[in-house]
Amino acid sequence: MGQTIKRGGKGVRRAAASRTTQRKVQTARQQTGSIVDSVMRWVPFSDETLHRILMTVILGVAVALVWIVAAMAGVPALVSEQASMVASSAGFKVSHLEVRGVNRMNELKIYEKILGQNDRAMTTLDLAALRDELNELSWVKDARVSRKLPDTLVIDIVERAPHAVLKKADRLVLIDETGAELEPVRKDRAKGMLVLEGMGVGQRVQDLGHLLDAAPALKPQVAGAEWVGNRRWNLTFKSGQVLALPEGDERSAGALLSFARMDGVNRLLGGKVAAFDMRAPDRIYMRVPGHAEEVAEEKRAAEQTKAEAKKLAAAAKPSVED
Repeated sequence: MGQTIKRGGKGVRRAAASRTTQRKVQTARQQTGSIVDSVMRWVPFSDETLHRILMTVILGVAVALVWIVAAMAGVPALVSEQASMVASSAGFKVSHLEVRGVNRMNELKIYEKILGQNDRAMTTLDLAALRDELNELSWVKDARVSRKLPDTLVIDIVERAPHAVLKKADRLVLIDETGAELEPVRKDRAKGMLVLEGMGVGQRVQDLGHLLDAAPALKPQVAGAEWVGNRRWNLTFKSGQVLALPEGDERSAGALLSFARMDGVNRLLGGKVAAFDMRAPDRIYMRVPGHAEEVAEEKRAAEQTKAEAKKLAAAAKPSVED
């Protein structure tokens, strides 16, 4: 009886391949372990510290994911709303408004801005946003908003100061020293204030202030200023007299200073001269109302006197008789 012998070449190859794979894995593990060991030698942490750091990072990521999911579900908003309700129920809500620093402006404008904050919980107030809204008011130069617990909102206002009156085609408007418009004003309330006119004069208010500072003695005498042709100034004094200044900041300041010196010596303001023109360098032109008419009248009178003298001379000449 014969035996059947199975061929085992394929099993041998598999066994050889398996042993080769195991050697490669062992080699890779040894290399990886060597690299990790090298890195760990350079890291200034112990294994325990590194483990804590990794756990902290993992926990931080987990908390962030939980917060994102909660935010998407609206949980923080609900918590904030519940906290606001609790604070409001405990008396921490806006029930009173304290306004400081208001002298000229209409205080109702401030109450209108803050009206929507009544009965709101103190914890939900956006003070920065309220301050921005108040700074939009024309009279407000700066504002500060603060809480006075438990139920008072405090508003501190720095007002703009009226500096002059801007003359427009249909109305008069109060402006401050920067040219910012405050509010319309009646003519009787604007009496005695500096009146400004001319295209673009609102942007030249500070320039005018520097100009008038060049002649402090004249500054109180100036009643109005006109910005002419977007290039130069005409000043009107309280006496009604007008001074035309040249173009350019330095030239106009120099001309105004020269006029102040001449006025100090010759008393030009309050005299017969209606207008002074200093646009030409090194000279001044003066216009006296009615002066041309007076000159013409004097010339006519002189001519008439001369004609009458000729007639008298002719009448006094003796006649020749035959």
